[in-house]
Amino acid sequence: MWGALRQKSGLTTLVSSLKHGQVLERFAPMASTPLRQLSTAAKEMTVRDALNSAIDEEMSADPKVFLMGEEVGEYQGAYKISKGLLQKFGPDRVLDTPITEAGFTGIGVGAAFYGLRPIVEFMTFNFAMQAIDQIINSAAKTYYMSAGQISVPIVFRGPNGAAAGVGAQHSQCYAAWYGSCPGLKVLTPYSAEDSRGLMKAAIRDPDPVIFLENELLYGESFPVSAECLDPSFCLPIGKAKIEREGKDVTITAFSKMVGYALQAAQELEKEGISAEVINLRSIRPLDRATINASVRKTSRLVTVEEGFPQHGIGAEICTSVVEESFEYLDAPVERITGADIPMPYAANLERLAVPQVEDIIRASKRACYRAVPMSAVA
Repeated sequence: MWGALRQKSGLTTLVSSLKHGQVLERFAPMASTPLRQLSTAAKEMTVRDALNSAIDEEMSADPKVFLMGEEVGEYQGAYKISKGLLQKFGPDRVLDTPITEAGFTGIGVGAAFYGLRPIVEFMTFNFAMQAIDQIINSAAKTYYMSAGQISVPIVFRGPNGAAAGVGAQHSQCYAAWYGSCPGLKVLTPYSAEDSRGLMKAAIRDPDPVIFLENELLYGESFPVSAECLDPSFCLPIGKAKIEREGKDVTITAFSKMVGYALQAAQELEKEGISAEVINLRSIRPLDRATINASVRKTSRLVTVEEGFPQHGIGAEICTSVVEESFEYLDAPVERITGADIPMPYAANLERLAVPQVEDIIRASKRACYRAVPMSAVA
């Protein structure tokens, strides 16, 4: 496979140019393609455009950054995240790969060893299981095993979690899988601001970053500020965002579930319950300080995630709160997760297998003693 990629792509040419201390002009943006600019007057941006613009700007700023994956070039990306990048940067820096995740992931990790900054796209993180040895044993552990001599600045990105009607093998959430592995950083953007700022942070970071997107959020539009549209904009890794302040109950969520948590908070407000919603943004490192500070204020906690209940992100958050803020709790912690089953294909069963807004509302009411406890109902 390496030989096929070498002949087709010119990746070795990029490596060679760096080896001799050169940055060839052809690795800069193509002169025939004008730089795409975002209007500072724009009020909203889709997650898709936020990711595209972040990658575009980082590739323009650093010739060591390149993108590789299935259909990222000629097809413009399976979800059009890489739209226009092949035309702008050329096939040396936007590489279409064969359908062999283990192979091209290994090539990306090797390129990172050498000092390049690859962005490896998986059409879905379910397919990344084919490459999990490269991600865990090669990317995540090499800095430690080399005594800090070899950095691995690589981004693994793609859609994560449930989409719609794609069955059990294409619907898993990998936040807890990768979040348990030392050596990785795991980011889970929700909004356009998250996507743009965290993608830039991930590309610039010296360590391997797992960037878990959500397919159903790509077309969603979010308000963006002028600061967010600035090319220098970057969000800190490991810092959560309080999306909505409240005083009665803390709700933690990430990715698509942040939107559900915000909808639930609006409904709870009508019943006199003030919910504080925390967008985790980063799974590893986890912003335990922000979570515990919020729980010490509200004295109640509801965690929300799409993944399986056992050994999940919510379980880790609950442990942190019990260890650091137990005496502040006025009610048992509530965990909202996906069902403990493979994802059903039937639409009606699929809806029952993932958290819904009404689940968050019920759990928040239980935490605030505004509903009959589940044990009483049973």
